[in-house]
Amino acid sequence: MSKYYDNINKEIKFYFNILEPNFPNWLNEYINTKELLSQAYISVTCGTIYSKLFESNFFFSSLDHSVAVALIIWHFTHDKKQTLAGLFHDIATPVFKHCIDFLNGDYMTQESTENLTTDIIKNSKEIMSLLKRDNIDISEVDNYHIYPIADNDTPKLCADRLEYSLSNALFTYNLLDFNSIREIYDDIEIQTNEENIIELGFKTKKIARSFVKVTSNLSIIYREDRTRYSMQLIADILKRLNAENKISIKDLYELKESDVIDIIENSKYKNIFNIWKNATKVMVSKEKPKDVYFVHHGAKVRYIDPLFNGKRISKFCKLAKNMIDKNLSYNMDNYVYLNFNFN
Repeated sequence: MSKYYDNINKEIKFYFNILEPNFPNWLNEYINTKELLSQAYISVTCGTIYSKLFESNFFFSSLDHSVAVALIIWHFTHDKKQTLAGLFHDIATPVFKHCIDFLNGDYMTQESTENLTTDIIKNSKEIMSLLKRDNIDISEVDNYHIYPIADNDTPKLCADRLEYSLSNALFTYNLLDFNSIREIYDDIEIQTNEENIIELGFKTKKIARSFVKVTSNLSIIYREDRTRYSMQLIADILKRLNAENKISIKDLYELKESDVIDIIENSKYKNIFNIWKNATKVMVSKEKPKDVYFVHHGAKVRYIDPLFNGKRISKFCKLAKNMIDKNLSYNMDNYVYLNFNFN
């Protein structure tokens, strides 16, 4: 069927089958293009799976995420253009994913790499040939923001936000099992929101509330002390290696994550990287620590207040509102550090 699909593990195949039992075979030619296949070597966890600070080492790739987003969109719309926009939405993702946004100083919106999407598609002979054959214009697939089922603004639910919530809860942080994923997914339908725009929403209050519980927990994980520290450390190591001409910005888009780790581990930052890899806990302080590398800033707040029968669940359910409020009040004011300084 596909060199990508044939090589994914059984857990991911089982997950894909929940999202769309009838895998659309037409998608395979697009998945098997050079530009998309390169995403198979990038972890969605922004490098955090490489440290013992985090409980998971399950490798769910940027390509796995993109295919899953496409499957969700196809499941609900059966529209090829929207599905391809979902498939392509992370085609410009570099190694360590949003760490590169931290490198670019964009830790609050984490969108600094997205403007390369059009160029990557346009410069791919394979993808452009397929689009021409299928009579699809690049402007119809290079910006998934134009399709509200594919993407919309926080705190709404869309295919992208739904997918990374489900796969992170399932594979990375063990917050859900396959049965829970199926229960959540089967309760979702296309609804119309308060702005009279279509959006994914829930039919059952209890399931919507359980989804809020999981995503509120995930939201804190995405920006908690260990996560912010790890992403900024990786970004700063890469920034120094770039300044020393050991790695180029272009490399971050063309090399595998494992190749870049090899470069780090053969550099003078090897010991620092290994301290982080083997750490099991970060240290925090309200006061600025001395003589150590520290991180002291916020990060993008990702949260979801999904529709329940066309209205925000927080308007109907005090428990859901409390979970969302607790998530939004998470404090990111601490100084975070480990006991080392840069050479």
